Amino acid sequence: MRRFTRLTNAFSKKVENHCAAVALHFMHYNFCRIHQTLRVTPAMVAGVTDHVWEIGDVVDLLG
Repeated sequence: MRRFTRLTNAFSKKVENHCAAVALHFMHYNFCRIHQTLRVTPAMVAGVTDHVWEIGDVVDLLG
């Protein structure tokens, strides 16, 4: 992720912004992204959810 490297425009200057970006990344990685070796999301393998989440579902959690 570009937020970890200091020499880019996406570098997080506040810890709160960095934590939010990392949380969003992990949410997408575990709930939205279908992994090639698993052929499903890691959350589905763990039994946390039964479907692949869309980005809109993640946004709905905020509101």
